Amino acid sequence: MAKYRLVLLRHGEGAWTKENRFCSWVDQKLSSDGIKEAQNCGKHLKALGFEFDLVFTSVLSRSIQTAWLILEEMGQEWVPIQSSWRLNERHYGALIGLNRAEMALNHGEEQVKIWRRSYDVTPPPISESHPYYAEIYNDRRYKCGDVSQDNLPKAESLKDVLDRLLPYWNEKIVPELKSGKMILISAHGNSSRALLKHVEGISDEDIINVTLPTGVPILLELDENLHPLGPHQFLGDQEAIQAAIKKVEDQGKVKSAEK
Repeated sequence: MAKYRLVLLRHGEGAWTKENRFCSWVDQKLSSDGIKEAQNCGKHLKALGFEFDLVFTSVLSRSIQTAWLILEEMGQEWVPIQSSWRLNERHYGALIGLNRAEMALNHGEEQVKIWRRSYDVTPPPISESHPYYAEIYNDRRYKCGDVSQDNLPKAESLKDVLDRLLPYWNEKIVPELKSGKMILISAHGNSSRALLKHVEGISDEDIINVTLPTGVPILLELDENLHPLGPHQFLGDQEAIQAAIKKVEDQGKVKSAEK
């Protein structure tokens, strides 16, 4: 029997997810479909009897909005929420705002897959001339973080995401888990993948094949040493979840009409 249980998820679909653009640290609200995904996630977790004591999110609106909608559906709006930039999506550097399918057409599907899914490959860094540079680095949410704005990343590999996430996991989340609290983490595709890599010991080579759909809760059951008792479990209709995973994987492919 599990000593600790944790629910992790990638936020509901964002506006740029629908447009197939690298969103990263640009703040986006949920799309209408993303709102429905978060609400359905909350309904499903309620039906399964989950009761949360604490929620962790990134400082990006789509992560926070997803948590709000889930808690509302569960009738648990009172549950405290803690937010940190350390749970943010991966910083995609100069790729931010670009369309994934167009990038696949111009650079090849394999290169886009490496940029999106590999462990230690960093995309080109964002420069001050980038159209979203000022929007990100002048944002007030990063003035109250635990690092100076000058030390915020300009691009990240998945390894970099894990490196900045681990202190928060070890110092903030793990103590709450060990105190017996049931925790929900509403994060992003890559911060969730980084955490799964750490907890489940997924290899650098195999993590490229781990794809997370939006708005689907993932259950982790851990022993007293925070080692998994089995692989992570997607909660919900498994056929629909596999179709959602394929949809995410296809985002980095050239559209059929363009081939």
